[in-house]
Amino acid sequence: MSKQVTAEDVHKTLGDSTITLIDVRTPGEFSKGSIQGSMNVPLNEIGEKISTLIPDKERVIYLYCLSGSRSETAANILTGQGYTNAYSMSNGLLMWRSKKYEVK
Repeated sequence: MSKQVTAEDVHKTLGDSTITLIDVRTPGEFSKGSIQGSMNVPLNEIGEKISTLIPDKERVIYLYCLSGSRSETAANILTGQGYTNAYSMSNGLLMWRSKKYEVK
């Protein structure tokens, strides 16, 4: 099981340049609404693209999707590639929206 981070924790860190926020949903889903400052790297591409996008394996990376299942898979992929601070946002955008946090 991957390391988890809550929607509250992610919300508190928005704008923190030491943390990378990645949405692992499809580009179509991403275009319908995402968390401010996040980049879109679909789950089916993250394994091959992550080392180019984020060469620093110590960097804190928060991953999210709609419900938390794809982001958990993505966090496990990153951990398997040697990333030490990859976290899945528990319950994804469903929890984010339930907290009434902004979606762009």
